[in-house]
Amino acid sequence: MAALLLVCTANICRSPMAEAIFKARLGDVFKTIASAGVHADPRGGPVDARAAAALERHKYSLERKWRSRRVDPEQLGQYDLVLAMESEHVESLRKKAAPEHHARILMLTDFVPEMAGEDIPDPYFGPVAGFDAVIGMIERAAHRLLTESREGRLKFN
Repeated sequence: MAALLLVCTANICRSPMAEAIFKARLGDVFKTIASAGVHADPRGGPVDARAAAALERHKYSLERKWRSRRVDPEQLGQYDLVLAMESEHVESLRKKAAPEHHARILMLTDFVPEMAGEDIPDPYFGPVAGFDAVIGMIERAAHRLLTESREGRLKFN
């Protein structure tokens, strides 16, 4: 079984929501599912309250002791797949990762054909409805990854 890292900017909205959704839907595909932020506060912090509320509305949850964390470039090689929320995150991660790990760093939307290459919008500065919209996008990507896994198209080195 493989390891998955989900990445956003501060690791307080999008990537923790993705972590909760992927753990609920793909826990049998990935032995490790974690999240981090390219610019997360190194001291760690809780998930944004609006993101937590959106997860609850959609019947997902994070572990009680969950804390944000910054991407550790030295740990990038430990993940078989790294899915970023924005193209800027992909660029940042590839600059930090060893060249042999670049191919495993992709956009989350690469698994949503109608959204391939698009950024998952950051709901932090918008209305609460933005969090629900982001959950829908993440659910579509999770569904597609699950389908690809069941059909044997999801391969890891």
